[in-house]
Amino acid sequence: NVEPVVYIPENPHYPLQDDSFKYDIPSDIRILKHPIFEPYKFAGILSKKKIKRISSGIIQTKNPSFLERTMLWIRGNCFIPDARKFWIKPSVQYLSGVLEQEKIKTIITTGPPHSLHLIGLQLKKKLSLQWIADFRDPWTSIGYHKKLRLSKRAQKRHLNLERTVLQNADKIIVTSPTTQEEFATITTRTIKVITNGFDGVVDSSKVVLDEKFTISHIGSLLTGRNPQNLWKSLGELVKENSQFKEALQLQLVGVVSEDVLASIKEYHLEPYMNRVGYVNHEQALKYQQQSQVLLLVEIDSIETKGIIPGKLFEYLRAERPIMAFGPEGWDAGKIIEDTQAGEVFSYSLDTTIKEVLLNWFQEYKQKQLKTNAIHIEQYSRKALTKVLADYITWE
Repeated sequence: NVEPVVYIPENPHYPLQDDSFKYDIPSDIRILKHPIFEPYKFAGILSKKKIKRISSGIIQTKNPSFLERTMLWIRGNCFIPDARKFWIKPSVQYLSGVLEQEKIKTIITTGPPHSLHLIGLQLKKKLSLQWIADFRDPWTSIGYHKKLRLSKRAQKRHLNLERTVLQNADKIIVTSPTTQEEFATITTRTIKVITNGFDGVVDSSKVVLDEKFTISHIGSLLTGRNPQNLWKSLGELVKENSQFKEALQLQLVGVVSEDVLASIKEYHLEPYMNRVGYVNHEQALKYQQQSQVLLLVEIDSIETKGIIPGKLFEYLRAERPIMAFGPEGWDAGKIIEDTQAGEVFSYSLDTTIKEVLLNWFQEYKQKQLKTNAIHIEQYSRKALTKVLADYITWE
């Protein structure tokens, strides 16, 4: 009983685009578009590769060039809250008329980019409506925020804007309990946790698993997401177990940082590595379903405790054992443990990694390696959308 109308930029810049997603859009959904000005195309002093990396949020922490440091300073201090800020004023002007004419009484602003929440803030001040601020990632507590070379003035500006949004929205949505706890110290508004999720179910009878003992990471494996203890354990198993050595395949689907590649080389795992590179979403799902083990890695930091990668839910859907590495108290790790979908490790040296890998390898040899995850249906997008619909109409 909720009819969505979607508002998007008419001419957006995105570092990566997957055109296959457009086929998922219902033919009868109403989509409103309005032009946006974005500054990335004027950054000609940098190579296209570097512009692409910075605009996609990938911040190189080791040996950035002077130009990259300058771009980060400009990004952090001149474009507050982000480089989409120039869409705020024209969007408020455009949407004010649309909302009144269509008698729309609820708006949901989804960020990042958090400039979209400033659109909601201004519309809330102008019109009588319910405003829900939906945070798919935190704002000032997210890991990369500290790497933007922010001045004290810029830091204060971000914090003030965050507080203003949280205290003026009628309802707030976050994707993790940790973010819910953080925001509860700033606002008394109702905060609802609605995680990301997965579509449909997998017919496992139609999935042909890899013949190799494939440990696959699907997505970006960037600097900071580098589980040295895993590479060390795999390197030792290759030396100690000839059958394991013969069967192992370390499959990396997506962007991989030079730091991670150097660590893999250090532990002599290059002969077992299959670098697939970037693939579209449909292909990524196939790699997930065909792999023997799925690898999930998050940066070991207090700022990432509340980060639950969207691919975790697709991993759950694939019904393959998950080996996860993240910070202590990680919200994603709790989901894996609660659903009994795999094993979670910290970044500290852990001898049980080898034990788990060997147990899974024995099951693989007997063609019995699988997961018996429980209660994953709560993370289907259909179930989550019901939660959202109830929250929209809840008073």
